[in-house]
Amino acid sequence: MRQRRFMQIDVFSPNALGGNPLAVVLDAEGMSDAQMQRFARWTNLSETTFLLPPTHPEADYQVRIFTPSDELPFAGHPTLGSCHAWLQAGGTPKLAGRVVQQCAKGLVPIRIDAENAQAPLAFAAPSTTRHAISEESLAPVLQALGLERNAVRARAKLDNGPLFWALLLDDADRLLELTPDLSTLYALKVNVGLAAPYSPSPSSALIGRSSREARAFHPSTHADADTPDLEVRVFFDATTTCVEDPITGSFNASLAQWLIDEGHLRAPYLVAQGTCLARDGRVLITQDAAGQVWVGGASHTCIRGEAWL
Repeated sequence: MRQRRFMQIDVFSPNALGGNPLAVVLDAEGMSDAQMQRFARWTNLSETTFLLPPTHPEADYQVRIFTPSDELPFAGHPTLGSCHAWLQAGGTPKLAGRVVQQCAKGLVPIRIDAENAQAPLAFAAPSTTRHAISEESLAPVLQALGLERNAVRARAKLDNGPLFWALLLDDADRLLELTPDLSTLYALKVNVGLAAPYSPSPSSALIGRSSREARAFHPSTHADADTPDLEVRVFFDATTTCVEDPITGSFNASLAQWLIDEGHLRAPYLVAQGTCLARDGRVLITQDAAGQVWVGGASHTCIRGEAWL
């Protein structure tokens, strides 16, 4: 065992302790897969990351991402939280204003914008594979969620490392009122992400219109840039049950790509997640001139010290 720098970061919230916690081991060289998995199981957070020197010449650091039960190729809040920790620990990117993270999914660019309080860090949404959801397979999921079929306006399976069933609903209030049967969702072995617009706020009349009819939300000119446009809830298959995730960067990344490509809305827009868990998660979705979707938010260092591993 040796002493290793350790941080616990709160990710995707404007306020510390309002987001999704992440454990970060900054000096993970020499740790075995078994040691990493054991520590991730012990922290019992949704993810624990381990930072290593990069093996790719363009990367600034390498990250390995573990849940209490297995390793992930990519995840959203571990990406932003690991970058936050690396910078706080004195990491200097090779390119000014841009960090390149190496993970099992590949290279993930992370944009630095210290002047943007909503999203000082934002990662480039990685490529997503999409698949259709049949009516037959959808029915038991809707039953477990307590939803009628006509409540779902669009659906797709989205895979950018984690695989999610994405369901677009009409009404944020209806989404927040859901009390899913978590044991049945766990038995179905699906990760389900649901999204619904707020209405009638000026920015939320985006959903369900063609891209030509949609009105884009521009935080710089919006009357209240802190008012969310979309509510998101995610239920994922954990080791022994199905639980609700406070804030899910990977799902918001693939969701944004899908909704924008299908013409349901345009970026930029602001997501709220974790409301039913007494969290104030906020995810800012933007899109650059080249069409790349960026997923951003604020992070806070809550614990800093050493771990003996």
